[in-house]
Amino acid sequence: MTVRVLVVEDEQLAAEAHAAYVGRVPGFELAGVARSAAEAARFLTGHDVDLVLLDLHLPDGHGLGLVQRLRAAGRLVDVIAVTSARDADVVRHAVAQGVVLYLLKPFTFATFRGKLEQYAAFRERFEAAPPEVVQDDVDQMFSSLRATSHLPKGMSSETLRDVTRVVRDAEAGVSASEAAELVGASRVTVRRYLEHLADAGLADRQPRYGGSGRPEVEYRWRSG
Repeated sequence: MTVRVLVVEDEQLAAEAHAAYVGRVPGFELAGVARSAAEAARFLTGHDVDLVLLDLHLPDGHGLGLVQRLRAAGRLVDVIAVTSARDADVVRHAVAQGVVLYLLKPFTFATFRGKLEQYAAFRERFEAAPPEVVQDDVDQMFSSLRATSHLPKGMSSETLRDVTRVVRDAEAGVSASEAAELVGASRVTVRRYLEHLADAGLADRQPRYGGSGRPEVEYRWRSG
């Protein structure tokens, strides 16, 4: 099974990166790239597409408006939202309109690949299901869409979420000691999560001077 993917993204560098990412995931191939909702609608009219990777902030309207038009026209193409939109109300509306997964920018290739693999597992189970399903069949299908962890051994998604929030909310850089106090965990533990964010390209690390002794490392969220 090969999943044909349309990338809908108005920013050129992001569109190129997402298109390249699609080509690196086995079982997926790039069907095309659209830079606006109108261009995406035209492409979907004339091409066979299984999955749309949809940015929600498009130059000619909100991405969910495109989803509404597709559903009204009877198009059941699957959609994964790929966006920086963190408003819980937007997430709720996306789910209500049948968006199967939600991928927040910025992200690493491992996270991107994980979402596509979740979708592939969901699609495979759906296509293998009998014409008339029982409750267990439905449960198995939807279990494929549950998040899978791509964290190093010993790290939890809950702590990563807390550390990420501290770094994102900090007006200036935050040190491991400062983040540990806010999170309520040890400095050694929090520093491991901070280094994970930096290694993933989500945060920048730099020395902080001003005190006596060795300079302390601070971490800043990398926006964009």
